[in-house]
Amino acid sequence: MLQARNRDEFRDEVVRFTQQLGFETVSAVTMIDHGRGKCDLIMVDNTPTSYAQTYGDAASGKRDPVLQHCRRQTVPIIWNQDTYVAHGVGDLWEQQAQFGYRTGIAMALHLPEGKHFLLGVDRDQPLPADPHELQRVVADLQLFAVHAQEAAMRLLLPVAQQPERPALTPRELEALRWTMEGKTAWEVGAVLGISERTAVLHINNAMHKLQCVNKHQAVLKALRLGLID
Repeated sequence: MLQARNRDEFRDEVVRFTQQLGFETVSAVTMIDHGRGKCDLIMVDNTPTSYAQTYGDAASGKRDPVLQHCRRQTVPIIWNQDTYVAHGVGDLWEQQAQFGYRTGIAMALHLPEGKHFLLGVDRDQPLPADPHELQRVVADLQLFAVHAQEAAMRLLLPVAQQPERPALTPRELEALRWTMEGKTAWEVGAVLGISERTAVLHINNAMHKLQCVNKHQAVLKALRLGLID
C-alpha cells in the first residue's frame, strides 16, 4: 500500500486487500473539514453502479447508524441487520441488502487539522462466528487502515493540503525509536533518564506533529519519512 504511486494503484490495493480479507465491497473516504459546513470528500470504492445513487444520498447518510458512529468514534463498529433495526432504520438495511450490503466492519481515523479517513468493508455473508477469528479480521483491518490513510493523504490530497515534513526534536525521535523497539513509556523514560510522564509527552508531541492517532502509526510514518531507522 505505501508503495502505491497513484489513485488507480491505491484503489487496486484497497480492493485487493478487502477481497483477500473475505469482503466483496469497500469504501475508503478521505474527508477534509474546512469548517462552517464545508468539506471535501475523496472517495475510493468498488460500489456497484446500481447502488451508487442510494449510497450517496445525504438524507440516508444522516440516518445511517454506521456512518454516524464513524463520525463520532474511532472504535471499529461491526454491523449487521440488528444494528439498523436497533436504531429504528431497518428500512435502510433492507434497501442496501439487495446490493450485497448485509454485514460489515467500519472505522474512522480522526486526524488533526480537520482531516478524517473512513474505511468500511462489506459482504452478503455472515461474519465469522468464532470471536477469535473475528478479532483477527478487525485487527488486520485496523492495521491496514493506518497504511491506507497514509497513502490516501499522500496520493489523493492536493499538494497544497498535504502536510509538510514535520520537525521532531531529538528527544521525540529517541522516544519513537525506543517505541519502535517495543518499549513502554515507562521503559522509554528509564532508558532516556526521564520520567514516564515526560516520555509520554515526547511521544504525544511526535504523534501530533506527524498527524497520527496512535504511537504505532507515528512510528510507521516516521520510518516512511526517513526520520528514524
